[in-house]
Amino acid sequence: MRKHLSIGATISLLLFSSTPLLAQGVGHSFFMRDKIVRMYAGGAVACGGQADGAQVGQILEVYHATPRHRCMVGHVQVDQVFDDYFAHFQVTNGTPLKDDWVRLKRSTS
Repeated sequence: MRKHLSIGATISLLLFSSTPLLAQGVGHSFFMRDKIVRMYAGGAVACGGQADGAQVGQILEVYHATPRHRCMVGHVQVDQVFDDYFAHFQVTNGTPLKDDWVRLKRSTS
């Protein structure tokens, strides 16, 4: 019985002590990827950088999503890639808002 308790305690300690180290990667990968995190007069910042394939000049579609549906609300163009996780966009048309999602424009072929 004591052996099982000590193994459980060791596993718990390892999991909880490593969580802060993994939080940024997990947060970016599952919760924030492609999400607009800031809107202002000069454009928008979204969570999607070099690691996600963002390149200056790309046109992306912007979607507003609710639990029941998703609708396109505009387009943005990448004008600066900050790092692996974030990029700056200029709004080309539409009315994107904070917490909307950006997505690489689909080809029409």
